[in-house]
Amino acid sequence: MILIKNAALIATLNDRGDEFQGYDLLIEGNRIRRIAPEISLAPEEAARAEVIDASHHLVLPGLVNTHHHFYQTLTRNLPGAQDAKLFDWLVYHYPRWARLDADAVYWSTLLAMAELLKTGATTSLDHLYLYPRHLQADLVGLQMEAAERIGMRFVASRGSMTRGKSQGGLPPDEVVQTPEEVLQDSQRVIEAYHDPAPLALRRVVLAPCSPFSVEEEVMRETARLARQYGVRLHTHLAETRDEETYCLETYGKRPLELMASLEWLGPDVFFAHGIWFNDEELGVLAETGTGVAHCPSSNMRLGSGIARVREMLDLGVRVGLAVDGSASNDTSDMLGEVRNALLLQRVRYGAGGLTAREALRLATRGGADLLGFPDLGTVEEGKGADLILIDLDQLQYTGALADPVAAVVFTGYRHEVAYSIVNGRVVVREGHLVTVDEEEIRQEANRIARRLWS
Repeated sequence: MILIKNAALIATLNDRGDEFQGYDLLIEGNRIRRIAPEISLAPEEAARAEVIDASHHLVLPGLVNTHHHFYQTLTRNLPGAQDAKLFDWLVYHYPRWARLDADAVYWSTLLAMAELLKTGATTSLDHLYLYPRHLQADLVGLQMEAAERIGMRFVASRGSMTRGKSQGGLPPDEVVQTPEEVLQDSQRVIEAYHDPAPLALRRVVLAPCSPFSVEEEVMRETARLARQYGVRLHTHLAETRDEETYCLETYGKRPLELMASLEWLGPDVFFAHGIWFNDEELGVLAETGTGVAHCPSSNMRLGSGIARVREMLDLGVRVGLAVDGSASNDTSDMLGEVRNALLLQRVRYGAGGLTAREALRLATRGGADLLGFPDLGTVEEGKGADLILIDLDQLQYTGALADPVAAVVFTGYRHEVAYSIVNGRVVVREGHLVTVDEEEIRQEANRIARRLWS
C-alpha cells in the first residue's frame, strides 16, 4: 500500500482533463484505490503503507514507450553512422549487431529499461528482430528475466528477418532465419510468455522487421498466427522515401497497400514511424483503427522526415509515442521524447501543432491504447497503479510553475523523475533505481559495447 500525500498537482489526463491540487492518492495492490483530499488510513493500513510526501511533485500516469530496440544501447554514437541515412545506417550496423550474444541482450535490456524508468516510462515495448545464427539462446526469455529483475512492465516483440543480402535484402545472411524457424519460435514465445490479463506485466507481440527484410508469406502467416493467439502486430513502415521506392520496385505497391494485401491492417496492428503516408492512406489508418508509434527524435536524427501527427490526431488515427532504437536517437529519454514530439509538430504545423497536454497524452493514453492496456494511461480510481512523480522544486522548473503540467514538457534539461511506480511497486525512489545496481549496469554494458565496436 502506498499513500501519496498532498500532491502539488495530480494531472489525471482523463477525458475531463481533471487536475487536482493538494490531493492525496492511495494505491492498494496494483490499482489506484482512491483520489481525494486528506485520505485517512485505519491504524492497520497505516502500519503497512509507504507514505510519499508529494507536496513539491507533479503526479502523472506512467509513460508508455511503444517502439524501441534495446540492444542498440550498446552501439550508440558510432562514428561511421553518425551522419548516415537509414539504409546506409543499417548496413553499417548489421555486422556489429551480428556479434550479439546472450550477455549483450540481457545487459542492453537492463540498460534501456533503466534509462526509461528514470525518465518516466513505466511500460515499454522492445522490437528485437535480430537473431544471429550463432546465438541459440532464448532471447525473449533473457529479456523477460531482465524485466522481472528491474520491475518494468514489458511487452516483448518476437521480431524476425528472413530476407538476407543473398536474397536482395539489406541484412547479412548470418542474422536472418528461415520462415519455418520464425513461425515455430513465434508460437513458442507466445505460449511461453504472453499474459493477456488486463494488467499483465509481461506480454508478447509479433513484429517482423520491415517489408525490405521479411518475405511476403512470412508477413502474412505471422499475422494469421498473431490473430490465432490474440496478440498484436508491429513492424516498421513508411519511415523513408527509400523504403517507398523499394516497395514500388519490388512489389509494385506502396508500403501501406502492401501491408493491406498481407492482412496487416486493423486495431491489433501498429506501425513504427509512418512518416510518408499520403492523404488517402491516413484515411485508411483511421477507418481500420490501425495505429502509429511516432518516433520524433529518431526521425530527426536520421533525417527521415516529420510524421503528420497533427493530421493523424484530427482524423482519429491512434497514435502513441516512442524513443526508437538507441543507436538512432541516441538515448532512451522518454520525457525528453515528449518535448521533441511537441516541438517537431510545431516545425511542420506552426505554434498550434501540438499542445503540451496532447504530447503527454500521446505518451500515456496513446501508448497504452496501442499496446492494449485500457487500465493504464490515466490517473483514475480503479485504474492500474503505474505513476510517475516529478519534483517541481528544482532549478530547471523555476519560473515555469504557472502551469506545472506544461512545465515538464516545455522546460527542463534533466528529464529524470523522482519516483516511478509500476504495478503498485516503487522502482525509482528519489531519482534512483531501487531494484538494480546502476553502476553494475554501466560497467557491464560498457564492457560488452567495447567488444561490439572492436
